[in-house]
Amino acid sequence: MKKIDLLIGVAIMCLWGFNFSVIKLGVNHLDPLVLTALRFFFASVPLVFFIKRPKVKWRYLIGYGLTFGVGVWGMATWAIELGLSAGLASLLLNVSVVSSLLLGWFFLNESITLNKSLGAGLALLGLFIIITIEGGSISWSGFMLILVASTFWSINGLVVKWANTTSIFAFNIWAMLFAPIPLLMLAWLTHGAEVVTQLFTHLNQSAVFSVLFQAYPTTLLGYWVWNKLIMKYTLSTVAPLTLLVPIFGLLGGFIFYDESIVNSQIMAALLIISGLFISQMNGFRVNQRDKPVE
Repeated sequence: MKKIDLLIGVAIMCLWGFNFSVIKLGVNHLDPLVLTALRFFFASVPLVFFIKRPKVKWRYLIGYGLTFGVGVWGMATWAIELGLSAGLASLLLNVSVVSSLLLGWFFLNESITLNKSLGAGLALLGLFIIITIEGGSISWSGFMLILVASTFWSINGLVVKWANTTSIFAFNIWAMLFAPIPLLMLAWLTHGAEVVTQLFTHLNQSAVFSVLFQAYPTTLLGYWVWNKLIMKYTLSTVAPLTLLVPIFGLLGGFIFYDESIVNSQIMAALLIISGLFISQMNGFRVNQRDKPVE
C-alpha cells in the first residue's frame, strides 16, 4: 500500500474509533436500531435525489445496504446499548480481520501471505487478552451481537468487490438508502412500536449530534475513502487497517466516558499495532515497483 494511502487510512480509523463514543452518546437517548436508521437516512437523503445511480446491479446496492446498515452497524449499536463498552465494542468488531482474510482467499482467490497470517495472529492474541481480562464484566448479549456485526463486516467487503464500481460515493449513497426501513422494522419487532412512534419525544441536542456525526463525517466521508481503498488494493491488504480502530476506540472511551485502560489493554493494543505493521510490511516493498489493483 502506498504511504499516502496508508496515512489517509489511519486518519479514517481514528475517526471510526472515536465514533463508538458518539454511538454510546446516542443510545443513551434513542433506541439503537432507530438511531442507526436515522444515521443512514440522513447519509442518503437528500443526496440520493441529486446523485445519479451507479451502474451496478440492484442486488449489490440492496446487499450493501443490508449487510452494512443492518448487519454491521445495527448490531454494533445494539451491542453498545446492551452494555458493551465503546472501547470493547471497537476491539471485538475487528475479529472481522480473520474472516476477511479467509473470505478474500475463498471467494476472490486472494493470497494469504505469511506476514498477513502472522499479523492477524498477533492481533487476535491481543483481542483474546482483552476478552480474558474483562471476564465476567462483559455483556454477553452485546458480545454475541458484536460478533455477528464483525461477520457482516467481512461479507460487506465482498459485496463491494463484487459490485466492482468506480462510482464509490454514489454507490454508498444509493446503497445506504436500503438500510433505514429494515432497521425501523427490526426496532418495531424487537423493542415495540413506541420506539418508532414516539421518536420525536426523545430527540435532544445529544441525540441529534450523534445522528449527524455518524451520518456525515463517519459514514459519507469515512466509507467513501474506505471503499476506494478496497477497490484499489486487495481485501486482505486493506482489512488490517481496521486493527487501529480499537486503539482509538479505547482512547475515546477513556476520554469521554472514563472507561479504564489497564496494563492488559495496553499490552493488547501493542499486539494489535504490531500485527498491523507486520501484515503491511510486504505491501510497502511491493508497491514501490508494482501498481495497485485497479
